[in-house]
Amino acid sequence: GCTLDGKLYPFGEIARTDSCFRCSCSRDAMRCCSLFHTPTGYDKENCKVIFNKQICDYEVVQKSDPSKECVVYSRV
Repeated sequence: GCTLDGKLYPFGEIARTDSCFRCSCSRDAMRCCSLFHTPTGYDKENCKVIFNKQICDYEVVQKSDPSKECVVYSRV
């Protein structure tokens, strides 16, 4: 198998790792890509970014009231 962040994964396709990546594990290498996109275009003065590991994505919320979401204009 392959090891990522101290955890052993079996050979083959891994739909979602504990670190929110989709991976392919072979005898030669482990190739991964993220399941999330990082917010880049949002109101940085009034909003903050929080990573939600349950859904494997970033949430952008108001600094003054984290229960309210902010508009995100772009992600990478």
